Formats: sequence, structure tokens, C-alpha cells
Amino acid sequence: MYSGFSRMHVQRTWEAIMHTPLTLGDIVLGEIVWAASKSVLSGVAIMIVAGVLGYASFPSMLIALPVTGLAFASTAMVITALAPSYDFFMFYQTLALTPMLLSGVFFPVTQLPEIARHVTQTLPLYHAVELIRPAMLARPLDAPALHVGVLIAYSVVPFLLCAWLFRRRMMK
Repeated sequence: MYSGFSRMHVQRTWEAIMHTPLTLGDIVLGEIVWAASKSVLSGVAIMIVAGVLGYASFPSMLIALPVTGLAFASTAMVITALAPSYDFFMFYQTLALTPMLLSGVFFPVTQLPEIARHVTQTLPLYHAVELIRPAMLARPLDAPALHVGVLIAYSVVPFLLCAWLFRRRMMK
């Protein structure tokens, strides 16, 4: 978020890139893929440590990492498109990312009240956890197509939205 905002707003790198044959959609896609690749590298590092300690099953983990990275990168780019300044990102981190920690990362979702459980099941982190935890523990996945599908939706819909938002913002 911060680096993409810096390249767009402060450094004006995006304006320079738009003088080449690339389009604004190409730039946005590049930012999203770059952010997702950084998250995949971090996930692989964690997976290697977990594997060395005997807590990870490697082949099944490779499915969840790229899709999860794209979902969160696309969502963050929507916030970047709306942000008037760096301070705006604190709202996203406080109001959107922090509540996602209830998505089964630290304790089971089944311990939540029913309404909170239903809300949590719409969040991307819930679906990432449902893919990654069984993969790390070499357990069978429960409805993997559903979880991958939701994460793909969290990748594609925000990408289309942020491409439209950036086009509106950059053409002013």
C-alpha cells in the first residue's frame, strides 16, 4: 500500500510510466502482482521454517500462497486508490485488517458467536486459513474449490474496482 501510494502520489512514477505504451491497467496489475509476489516470498520463508521444524507439508501449500497474496494485494490497492494521504492507511489497518484476526488464525471460528462467525466467513483471511492450515498439517482440505473461488473473487473484483478508481483519480 505505502510503496504503491508513494510511486503514484509522491514520486509520480506512474505518470512517467504512462508515457510509455503501458496503460494504467498494466501499472495497477503490476503493482498488485509485485505486492502478491512479496507476500508469496514471505509465505515460502515461513513454510520453509515450519517444514524444517516438521510442521508443514510442502506440496499442498503451493496452491494457497499465490491466491491469498493476490486477494490481499488487490484489496489493498483499492484502499491505495482512495487514499488522499499516508494517514488514510491507518483506517484500513485498524478497521479492516485487525478484525480479520478473528478469522481462525489464533483460535477456532467455532468459538465465536453465530453472527460473528457468519461475518468472519465472508472475509478473505478465513478462506486463506481454511486452505493453509490443513495444508500445513497434511490434512484433507474441506471445500477447497469454494475457498480458492472466494479468494479469486477477492482478487478480481477489487482489481476491476481499483483500475476504475485509479483511472478516475489519474485523469483529474
